[in-house]
Amino acid sequence: MKRTFTFDEARKVLPAVRERTRRAIARIEALGEPWEAPAGPEARAILLSWAREMEELGIEVKGPGLVDFDSGDGYWCWRWPEEALDYYHGYDEGFAGRVRIQ
Repeated sequence: MKRTFTFDEARKVLPAVRERTRRAIARIEALGEPWEAPAGPEARAILLSWAREMEELGIEVKGPGLVDFDSGDGYWCWRWPEEALDYYHGYDEGFAGRVRIQ
């Protein structure tokens, strides 16, 4: 379910995103796997389940622990373990082009 978010809407969803991400990472690490690149089938299934949860919220998954909230003009960008939604980038810039939100 793709959707667009105002900054305030994205900020309101972020605590749920952080908690679900924290839980998925803890489960993967409990298996002795690196959460950024799990190799085992159980760990990969956990990561895939996390990605589906994010997509059900309308959030685009860009990598393990990395998500974008579509603003209609670009993306509000968040990466684990950031505490807040502090970055933005245009559609073409990607993660490398993200800038701190003023």
